[in-house]
Order: sequence, then structure tokens, then C-alpha cells
Amino acid sequence: MTSPAKTNVCSATTKPTLPSLSIAQTDQIFSKDFRCLPIPSRLRYSPDKPFHFGMLLNVSFGIGATLVVANLYYCQPILIQLSASFHVTYEEVARIPTLVQAGFGIGLLFIAPLGDMLRRRQLILLLIALSTLLTVGLAITNNLLVFEITSFFIGLTSITPQIVIPLAADLAPSARRGSAISVVLSGFLLGILLARVLSGVVANYTSWRIVYCVSIGIQSFVLSGAYLLLPDYPVQNRDLSYFEVFRSMAKYAVTEPLVGQIILINWAASACYTNWWVTLTFLLGGPPYNYSTVIIGLFGLVGMLGVIAMPFAGRLVDRLVPWWSAIISTMLLLVFQTIQTGAGGTNVTAVIISCFGLDVFRQTQSVSLSTMMFSISETARSRLNALMILSIFLGQITGTSVGTHVFVGYGWRADSALFMAMYVFQLAVFILRGPHCPGHRWFGYEGGLYFWHNLQSGQAIANNDPESAGGSTLVVVTGEKRGAEGKDAR
Repeated sequence: MTSPAKTNVCSATTKPTLPSLSIAQTDQIFSKDFRCLPIPSRLRYSPDKPFHFGMLLNVSFGIGATLVVANLYYCQPILIQLSASFHVTYEEVARIPTLVQAGFGIGLLFIAPLGDMLRRRQLILLLIALSTLLTVGLAITNNLLVFEITSFFIGLTSITPQIVIPLAADLAPSARRGSAISVVLSGFLLGILLARVLSGVVANYTSWRIVYCVSIGIQSFVLSGAYLLLPDYPVQNRDLSYFEVFRSMAKYAVTEPLVGQIILINWAASACYTNWWVTLTFLLGGPPYNYSTVIIGLFGLVGMLGVIAMPFAGRLVDRLVPWWSAIISTMLLLVFQTIQTGAGGTNVTAVIISCFGLDVFRQTQSVSLSTMMFSISETARSRLNALMILSIFLGQITGTSVGTHVFVGYGWRADSALFMAMYVFQLAVFILRGPHCPGHRWFGYEGGLYFWHNLQSGQAIANNDPESAGGSTLVVVTGEKRGAEGKDAR
């Protein structure tokens, strides 16, 4: 075997896995989108000159995620106005946000994974253009059924952030991958908060139709920005068929231990987080607090702390081995949930402290899990991201339904204790596999427990991508290579 001091990559098999080289050697350079729209020359893919992913482009990705995900939430503050305008009951207009979320979920399952088999620049431009045109329909229609159907398709086409996140992971240097993901996720969360504020304020002083006119302008701005800033990136899996996308997703979920581990943890974490915010309204609105809806709404501002903290969490993940940052954040989540279980229903200070801790460390945990998931395969990040988001959706359903039932039937302390047990479950799943356990192992701590991302020269990293032609590979990172990556990141 070649000495680690003289080589950067060596393989345990006869066929090394080098996705970046194979892409550079086989993918053609495109000069046009959709065969008719010229791509600015500075954004065209070149294997000889990789695109520089700086902070400006990273922030632009985050802003784009903010403005696109807002499409899912504009309708929520204006349901009463929609009811009056369409002359229907509250129960009938309540279907609208459900249809939007249903469209988003179906888009995650059937469209987002296409990022692994299509050029993502074209896919993103197409989806933004479609959502903009569909929003025109919302602004002008006078028919509730048309509004509902259009809302569903807007949810279906508003999955752009879930295509941008894997793209950011591909473009960013490995030393900045956690930070890059955290910036886009911050934009995603910020869009959820800002959409409700913008929609409520605009509709209060004008009309609900103006909300969607503003949305058309915002999406047109995002579309223009995407055309001018979004780099072209080669197709990761040229020979992958649409049905093979879903077969491979199922294969990852069943045969890859780390994927199954992350899905279980993400499901439980999402259930805990959703339950917290849903039952918080019931807790604060009843005795002993009896707060008004205005005061209860102010607790939502604490959600901004998670958005602010996420880029810092990304920098932490870049320095720590992601398994460690994930398990530490999960332990702190358990601590803050314990505070809520002990005093949340008797002292508002305990509620505020819990609110702060549960929000900040859930975001830290989320960035860590995303970084771990994207490390599994360079060519399947869109599919892996789709599995993560689907696990979050299932967790939200669990947290809402089970949490509400337990809270109403048994009280706040029983509900809080149940979800404290869910954090214990997450820790149990975490500790089954160590931070450097080989990819084919379901249990164990082989590889050590080193904490920081400062591998010594010649330190081996196990890589067990199921899609690799030769199976398990062993990548050896030298100090010289790591230093070059750090310089690129800066």
C-alpha cells in the first residue's frame, strides 16, 4: 500500500470511489438552460475551474430559501378574509393550509430526489417559474375550488429549498459544509416566521389579493436572482432512472445503518419539537397563566433565537465530529425538557428557559444530523435529504397527534414527561454506533472516539456508500490536503 504521506486517496478495493473525478471526466459543459436560455459564462460548469462557493452565494441561497418557503404560509393569517371573500365557512377554508402542506410533502417525495438525476440549476429555475405563475392564479380567482387546487400545486412546486440544501453541501468545501447547510436552514426557518407577519400586516391594511401580488413580485425577484447567481452543476447520476430513485432511497433506508439511525432520531426529535410548540399554546392559555393570544404569540419570537443560533451551530459542527455535536445537543435538549417537566406548569421562567434551550439545541442537532447524512454519499444527497425531511414530517404528525391527546387527557406534566422519554430514546439510538463506526456496522465503536475535526496526517475515514461500484472504500486524508481545504474555505 502506498504510504499515507505520499498519497491523498487509497482504496481497500481495486476500484476507488472518486465521484468528483468521474463527474469532471464524463459530464458535458452546458451553455444554455432548456436549450434556449443562455447561462452566464461565469456560472457554467468547468471541470478545470471548480466554482467558488463563498459567503455571498451561501447567503443568497439562504435568502432564496426564505422567500420561497414563505409560499407555504401566506394563507394562514388570512383564512378569515378568504372565508368572507369566497362566502364559505371557516371549516371549508381550513382545507387550504392542509392542501398546501400536502402538496409540499408530495413534492418532497416525488420531485426533490430528482436533484440527483437532473441538472439542479434547471430544476430550480423551472420550479420557481411554475410557483410564480400559479400564484397569479391565486391572486385573480373567485372560485374556492380553483384556489384550493392551485394552493396544492404551489406547495408541490415550493420545494426549492430542499434542492438547494444538497447543492450547498456539494459546492461548499468540506471544512465549511456544516456552516453552508446551517445558513440555508436558517433561511428556511426565517421564511416560516416572516411569511405569517408579512401576510397578516399586508392583508390588515389592504386585501388578501395584495398578499399574493406581493408574493408574485418576490418570486419574480428570486427567479431573476437564481438566473444570475445560481451556478450550473453536473448531473450526479446520469444513468439513474426515475424508478431507481425510489428503489435506491428504500435501499439506503434499509441497508445503510447510519441512514436508519438518523431517520429514527430525526423522527423522534421532530415529534418532540412539534409537540412543544403545539401544547405550549394550551399550557399558557390555561391556569395558572391564562395568558391572552397576544402574549402567547410573543413566545413565538423565541423561534428567532434558533434562526440566529443556527450559523454558529454550523461553525461548531465544522470543528467537531458531527456525531459529538449531535449527541451533546441531544443531551442538552433532555436537560431543558427536564426543566419543563419539573416546573413548566407552575413557573413561567421555567417555560422561557425551556423555550430558549429547546429551540436553539434542536437547530444545532438538525445541522449535525444533516452533515452526517450528507457525508454518506456525494451522489445521492438529494435523495438522502428527502429521507430526512420525510422523517421530519412523520415526526410532526406524531408530535401533534400524540402530544395533544396526552396533554388533553393527562395534563401538561404527563405530556412533558412522555417527550422527555423520547429524548432518552434518541440518546439510546445514538449510542448504538460510535462516531467513526464503519458504514456496514449496525453496532460498535470501531474507529475510536476522537472529538475534533483535526485528523492527523494519514488518518483513515471509513466510507461505505452503497452506490459505490467497489463497495467499501478507505479514504486517507493527509495534513497537506486538509490544510488546502481550510484555505479554500477561507
